[in-house]
Formats: sequence, C-alpha cells, structure tokens
Amino acid sequence: MCVCAVSSSRFDESSMSVHFEEKSGVIPCKTAWGSWYQTMEEVFIEVNVPPGTSAKEIKCNIGSKQIELRVKDQQVFKGKLFGSTVGDEAMWTLEDRKLIRIVLMKSNREAGNCWQSLLEGEFAADPWVQDQMQRKLTLERFQRENPGFDFSGAEISGNFHGGGPDFSSLQK
Repeated sequence: MCVCAVSSSRFDESSMSVHFEEKSGVIPCKTAWGSWYQTMEEVFIEVNVPPGTSAKEIKCNIGSKQIELRVKDQQVFKGKLFGSTVGDEAMWTLEDRKLIRIVLMKSNREAGNCWQSLLEGEFAADPWVQDQMQRKLTLERFQRENPGFDFSGAEISGNFHGGGPDFSSLQK
C-alpha cells in the first residue's frame, strides 16, 4: 500500500553542502510584525523594526518555553512558545538596523514536530501554510534519511502529516 508519493533526483556529493532549506526555500507564516518559519531543528523569527533601530533599544528574553520581544519599550510579542526549545542555544541579531532575526533550537527535532503557531494561541499558520510547512518538514526528513538524493524540488502527496510514513522497519 502506498501512503505517500515523492519525486526526487539523484545528485552529486558536491551539492550536498547546500542546506536543504536554502535549496527548497522557506514556508513563512506572515504576521503584523514580520514572519516566522521552521525547519526540523529550528524556528526562525523575522521582525521588521523601524530603520535605524539600535541593539540597545531591543529587549529579547528567550527561555526554553517562553519568549518576549520589546523594541523601543513597545511589546512586539510575549508568551508561551508552541513547543519547547533549547533555551541556551537561542540567539537574536539585528540586521541592517531594520530586521531582528531570532533563531530558536527545537527540543524535539523530528519531522512530526511541526509547530502550528509561534506562541500558544497566537501567530498561528493558516491551514494552507500549515500543510505546506508539514510537507516541507517531511521532505527534509527524507533528505536526511537519503543523503544521496535531492528532495529540495520534490512534491509530496498522501500521508505526510506527522512527519510522513515510518520506513525504519523496512529492510534495506
């Protein structure tokens, strides 16, 4: 019984140094302040701030389950993260004095761990975006399990929710 269908192509080992998300693009969840997106391992948050913002004007507190961002004494967001993260591996940067980029390392780094929202009850991905995020995480999982193939341009259909089918019990 076929539970999913993917198409991929064989590629040479030299192209393996390019990260999966760089080759396949990202599936952003747009918000009023910017966007967020995810890979199997990380959650990326991009916050647009007024041009000329300095790092001294930013207060970013990141815990394993909580996050708060304030810019120029104005709260951008605050709350409980959708999933747990490795708090001491989180970081933020201010780029070109107009974009804050926050990187959170997921505690659960499996394809089935697709965050539905950034915070519990806030900044949720709409159903189409959520579907696309889960498809991408499943393809990322396939890429890791099959490093000799390039899944960056693959299409997937069928049973991909929850990270797709488990092939670990099949003999090689």
